[in-house]
Amino acid sequence: MQRPRPGLYFIFATLALDVFGIGLVVPILPKLVEQIAGGGFEHASYVFGWLVGVYSLMQLLFAPLLGNLSDRFGRRAVILFSLFGSGLDYFLLAWAPSLVWLFVGRVISGISGANFSAAAAYIADISPPEKRAANFGIIGAAAGIGFVFGPALGGWLGHYGLRLPFIAAGCLTLLNWLYGFLILPESLNPKNQRAFSLRRSNPVGALLSLRRHPLVLGLSLCYFLNSLAQQVYPAIWVLYTDYRFGWGPRQTGLSLALVGLMAVIVQGGLTRRIIPYLGERRSVIIGFSIMSVALVGYGLVPWGWMAYCIIVLGSLSGIAMPAVQGLISRTVADNEQGGMQGSLTALQSVAGAIGPPAATAVFAYFISPAAPAIIPGAPFFFSSLLIVAAGAAALRSFRVNSEHAESADSSSERL
Repeated sequence: MQRPRPGLYFIFATLALDVFGIGLVVPILPKLVEQIAGGGFEHASYVFGWLVGVYSLMQLLFAPLLGNLSDRFGRRAVILFSLFGSGLDYFLLAWAPSLVWLFVGRVISGISGANFSAAAAYIADISPPEKRAANFGIIGAAAGIGFVFGPALGGWLGHYGLRLPFIAAGCLTLLNWLYGFLILPESLNPKNQRAFSLRRSNPVGALLSLRRHPLVLGLSLCYFLNSLAQQVYPAIWVLYTDYRFGWGPRQTGLSLALVGLMAVIVQGGLTRRIIPYLGERRSVIIGFSIMSVALVGYGLVPWGWMAYCIIVLGSLSGIAMPAVQGLISRTVADNEQGGMQGSLTALQSVAGAIGPPAATAVFAYFISPAAPAIIPGAPFFFSSLLIVAAGAAALRSFRVNSEHAESADSSSERL
């Protein structure tokens, strides 16, 4: 099937804006909370933590629902509905008069942001099975773009007014919605529509549905462990680089911009060449190996400039997750793509809810007098172990899947 280019560009823009909106909030939301709530920085930090948790919780609850709705009614309707809701929500946040309205806005943001599952299913729909892993790299590239420009624009506009970044994000999101409303084609073939299932549309049912495919179950564990390990970056990167290297906002911003730029280069371009050359399974193992070594490097690096080198080299690990998603997507039926992506997004939301508190707790302990030794890089070492476990789970899934395939072939021959 010929790939509808306008649709692919639109999905790229949608995913970039999702991450852009998250990044845009990072520099200004804590100050806005402090301004509205009062009580000083300590109280504002506590409230901000709950705002972040509410966002992840909503994604956990609604990603499976939106994914399954997209399997029933099509990707276009779900994506456009979520985009329109996100656009209006930014304006709600811009004029929120109290903490209650801020929480209402973050609830809506989390629900709308769960459109990731429908967007990923759209990519699966328009990609031939052998090219899905490479095309899933667009997710990382879009996240990189949003991660580069979101915090930068949020910080710059926030200098002129704490509410201004929300207005800018709302305008951009609604413009993207209008573009999609006018040009976005439906990607789901009518014959692949599936009856809506409430059992698969809740987080518990969505996660339990992963058991039906041995390969998917193992790779979903990889997906979760990788997502959990990646939470170390948003949780402690600023704290760690300040503690180890004395970095301020400028150096931190430059390093995060480089992370986003390398994500665009690797996942937006190189994955299309590397994954077909290596194959999906080898790409998973090689990507996880590079990631594990890079995480250890971050924990050991003695000078700040070396962290930039690790960012560049470690970015090659970005081939792993598109390959994992490609393998999962090829394993399930065409009428289950939305539900499957919803399940994966739910796993990512669980990781987003428990990962940051765990990483910051490990970091705080190992720089405290109570620790047996001062090891500020301990969270990176722990995340590296999680990636090793993800690689082991992948290898086991590949072996189990091969045994199932051989068993099926033997049964066919006997028949």
